[in-house]
Amino acid sequence: MKVLYFIVCLLLVACGGDNQPEVNQPFELKNIIVGDQQNQQTFENVAPNVAIVLEFSDAVDEASARNNIVLKHEELPISCDYEFLQEKKVSMTPKEGFKILSSYKLIVNPGVKATSGTLLSNGKVCMIKTGMDDTDKFERIPDEDLLTLIQKQTFKYFWDFGHEYSGMARERTASGDVVTTGGTGFGVMAMLVAAERGFITRQQAVERVQKIVTFLDKECTAYHGAYAHWINGATGATKSFSEKDNGADLVETSLLFQGLLAARAYFKENTEVESRLRAGITRLWEAIDWTWFRKNGEDVLYWHWSPDYGFEKNLAIRGWNECLITYILAASSPTHAIDKVVYEAGWAKNGGIRNGKSYYGITLPLGSDKGGPLFLSQYSFLGINPQGLEDQYADYWMQNRNHTLINYSYCKENPKGYTGYSASCWGLTASDGDTGYSAHSPTNDKGVIAPTAALSAFPYTPEESMEALHFFYYKMGDKLWKDYGFIDAFNLTADWYDTQYIAIDQGPIICMIENYRTGLLWNLFMSIPEIQQGLKKLGFQSPCLN
Repeated sequence: MKVLYFIVCLLLVACGGDNQPEVNQPFELKNIIVGDQQNQQTFENVAPNVAIVLEFSDAVDEASARNNIVLKHEELPISCDYEFLQEKKVSMTPKEGFKILSSYKLIVNPGVKATSGTLLSNGKVCMIKTGMDDTDKFERIPDEDLLTLIQKQTFKYFWDFGHEYSGMARERTASGDVVTTGGTGFGVMAMLVAAERGFITRQQAVERVQKIVTFLDKECTAYHGAYAHWINGATGATKSFSEKDNGADLVETSLLFQGLLAARAYFKENTEVESRLRAGITRLWEAIDWTWFRKNGEDVLYWHWSPDYGFEKNLAIRGWNECLITYILAASSPTHAIDKVVYEAGWAKNGGIRNGKSYYGITLPLGSDKGGPLFLSQYSFLGINPQGLEDQYADYWMQNRNHTLINYSYCKENPKGYTGYSASCWGLTASDGDTGYSAHSPTNDKGVIAPTAALSAFPYTPEESMEALHFFYYKMGDKLWKDYGFIDAFNLTADWYDTQYIAIDQGPIICMIENYRTGLLWNLFMSIPEIQQGLKKLGFQSPCLN
């Protein structure tokens, strides 16, 4: 009986075991896959076109996944598309795509459920940092063809967008009738390049320049021969640039005549049309009373004069900055020239323009710490050839090349940690920015890169500038390359891309690339007899001087 009782008990225990509830397996997040990376705390350099794939241990409840799997950018949730794959996988992508060179936070909350109702046992937070969309946006072409394309497309700003009545360059694409004096000088030089390269005919070029000269001569207000910074391109009336700046701007006038004198040297054929143009330019050139801008005979030139405010702006033109061209033209004038002492005491501050410090192992002969914005080594040198150019203060080729290399080295170092700065993405100069127009430089760095900075430095840094050009065109061309060449500026940290073009930034791209390729504008300007005399008068030495 005892044996039978024992057997019955075993059977009861065995039968009772069959009725025990099964223990549920935990619902787990197994893997996070982003591109070719898996299960990282921070996914680095992620391609902007990839999807995030999450693998779970069981089939996923779709509603709970949508509510509890969140992607944030700058701490704000962003809208995503979700796709549920093979029950246990969830794929998600931002509706507007990942932004390049940006940081995202992926949050998987424990509120995600399996279809059985089991809650997720392990939430997860990780970072996703996107890199560049490294695909080429345009077909690769030889570098010489690329340089020609850049010049031709950028030139369209001055040709298609030049003011229809005056021919002068609009200050920017949104400026209406407001044209710019200095930018027009750059545009005239760009027309010489365009005529030489066949973008337009020589006749078209001479007609457009003549239109500008006639407008300046017959319809514009001049102040002791100088012109305002901004002019109404339909009437010739002065447009105030700022408070008490409603008259002459001597620096803008200098940039204008750098271009007009180069045009006078280019259009040298003995025809009625070209002879008339040369005579008109000479008449305007000789009318500028440079000595008036010494303000009662001081040994320095002043930037502004107004018929209403006189010299109240009181801005002396002292170096080192973009204004070397002003002193060279003033010394070269056949009618109202300044003496060498004005250059030495005013511009050079009797040697006070010297720097001599080293930045990134590169000596900077002149100017402020780290050189300032790159337009300082570009605007005056569309015409002035710095190769072998020296005076008692500097070797100007060294000055301009070293200034550029310091700017380049600063961007490579990227001490402020801005997105995108590199050996391929560099160049700080005056330009638009996401917080407004500013003279960007290593000491005024706001994360804004302007294509003109590196591209207009081609003569000084051809390899570094070509690397930047490849990046701007091939890698960023879908965002930067538009109807009139490259947009003025961009800020990858702020995900901001300008919609404007500015004449004083577009012009140097065309002209300095041409000086790098053929020296056309340098050869024209440095051959001008008055310029030769003025340079010698100021104590310059150059292989270009006879």
